[in-house]
Amino acid sequence: MWRKASTCDFAIARLRHLRRKIGLLALAVVCATPVEISARDGSKDWIVLENCRLIPNPANDGDSFHVSAGAKEYIFRLYLVDAPETDEMTPGRLVEQAKYFGISVPQAIEVGQAAKEFTREKLSQPFIAFTHMSDALGQSRLERFYAFVQSKQGDLGEQLVRNGLARIHGYKAAPPGLRNSRVEVQKLQLFEQQAKQEKIGAWGVNAGRLNIRAENQSGFSFFIPAEKPRSRPTPAIPFSSPKPGASVPFVSAPNPSRSHGKAKTPLGKIDINTATEKELTTVPGIGHVMAARIITARPFRSADDLKRVSGIGDRKYAQIRPYFQ
Repeated sequence: MWRKASTCDFAIARLRHLRRKIGLLALAVVCATPVEISARDGSKDWIVLENCRLIPNPANDGDSFHVSAGAKEYIFRLYLVDAPETDEMTPGRLVEQAKYFGISVPQAIEVGQAAKEFTREKLSQPFIAFTHMSDALGQSRLERFYAFVQSKQGDLGEQLVRNGLARIHGYKAAPPGLRNSRVEVQKLQLFEQQAKQEKIGAWGVNAGRLNIRAENQSGFSFFIPAEKPRSRPTPAIPFSSPKPGASVPFVSAPNPSRSHGKAKTPLGKIDINTATEKELTTVPGIGHVMAARIITARPFRSADDLKRVSGIGDRKYAQIRPYFQ
């Protein structure tokens, strides 16, 4: 009788030990999963998805939408900007958005619907998405990822803010080619200030100017990839048609403290009304933010009008004026 009891106790002890090992193994598997996601999110290279198409979906709005890239479907959420909601499903967020623009909740919904239509229009042609595949959460069965989206006119987030259809709010990331988000946030702040002055989009709802577009639709960012030496021969993927999911490195951020060869810029050779952002930044004293301000202030009667650009005082004007025709 004692031997049977001892055998039974031993079997129970072995069973408990086995269950404990299984439990620890299961915990290890669960804990390993976030590591994989974190490793993917922490990729230093941007994944470039070109020839993307907008997929019509009731859940699409101004800053979040379904996209097809090749045979795959994604949901992308824009970095840095937030368009108002299009319905009353998230009342707390709507109240916050309405307060930001100084309008009522029903008006915020109207702005959200206008932003949705704006995005649908801008993405009616093929576009490019730049993403690290960082999880943007969401309620869909598909994962939602943060991305910078570039239409034919440039960065979509900048266009939304410039037209008063989104606030500067959300997950921050340094755009392709920059080391941090500071320069991009400053550019967005400039666009928002201009939208306020023109009283358009959400800033003009009470004046009946919700659907009035910006007077100047230029100066939006374009992101350009740079080639990177490979350690072993691989098929080249041209920028014009990268494979979905292909990882493409980008040029490092410009250092404002460096001259960028500005000393070699010929005096009196730059046309103030046609110069690109890149050309403007070759002038000593003009960085990316100032170049964006100059572009958005066009047209000029002559380069003498540079004085009316915000941030260009007498000293700055004297420094940069000789470089313009």
